[in-house]
Amino acid sequence: MTLPLAAAPAAEPVAARRRGLVLLLSALAGFLLTVVWSAEFVDQTIGSTVADTMLGRDADATPIAGTVSGILFAFASGLAGSFTACNIAALGAVAPLVGARPSVGARIRGTLRPLGWLAAGALTVSGAYGVVVGIVGTSMPQFATARPAPGTLSPGLIQAMITFGLIGLAFLYLGLAALGYLPDPLARHPRARMVVMGALIGGFLIGRPFPLFRQLFRDAAESHNPLYGALAFMLQSAGNIVVMAVLFMLLALATGGRAHRWLTATPGRLALITGAALVVAGVFTLLYWDVRILARRDLIWYPTAPWS
Repeated sequence: MTLPLAAAPAAEPVAARRRGLVLLLSALAGFLLTVVWSAEFVDQTIGSTVADTMLGRDADATPIAGTVSGILFAFASGLAGSFTACNIAALGAVAPLVGARPSVGARIRGTLRPLGWLAAGALTVSGAYGVVVGIVGTSMPQFATARPAPGTLSPGLIQAMITFGLIGLAFLYLGLAALGYLPDPLARHPRARMVVMGALIGGFLIGRPFPLFRQLFRDAAESHNPLYGALAFMLQSAGNIVVMAVLFMLLALATGGRAHRWLTATPGRLALITGAALVVAGVFTLLYWDVRILARRDLIWYPTAPWS
């Protein structure tokens, strides 16, 4: 089984003038997203509403009671967390998953297989972090819930800044590599590319301050059970991946081979689209978590929309 689209971005030639314009516009789009993005609206209005509906209760206010409840909460909060700021970076994986298979079944299999590699990376990282949380427990920075004073950063926020800063740099590197500005070590390894993409998505849990995730984190930490921590965190990542799987399958079924033919009709088009998506994700993640968060703590000024 081959994944031609996953390898294509690094192999296709991209005109210097076009890639320069794409890089500029993508970086600008990533910056503008940080200006207008409202974490409160997405986390509370969308994320919490989805979780409340699935669980049939107030997910934020109701304590997690027992292992079974924790497992259900983990998956529901993962589905709800698909709509938070963290998962915007996953959009960079869309282009390589759109295939050109002739039949419906082949298109579904062609979408699920690379998603399996994506899931392998995400579940490995999230599961490993769950084990750490189960062992270290309440001593971890994210366990604290006290809001830091204006002008200061809590240990949890510092952890989030480091985590998402590294993830943002990784996405930015992959985007620049797709555009031909940097060497791509994954050019001849399409499956490895999807595993790395999944690992970056799984890494969101290491720094994620999403309220529903904090509740799950505290429950796993207080359990002092590494197996429960691993299972809960893997299920939350699985909830994210389920949403992506459904969206990508619908895209594959709706477009058939048309999307593939359009992406490959012009040399370099796929590389430009993939690179643009990853640059947007990288710039957004870096600026949102390592710059705008400083403004939210009254340490610097950063432009934000009135509703954000």
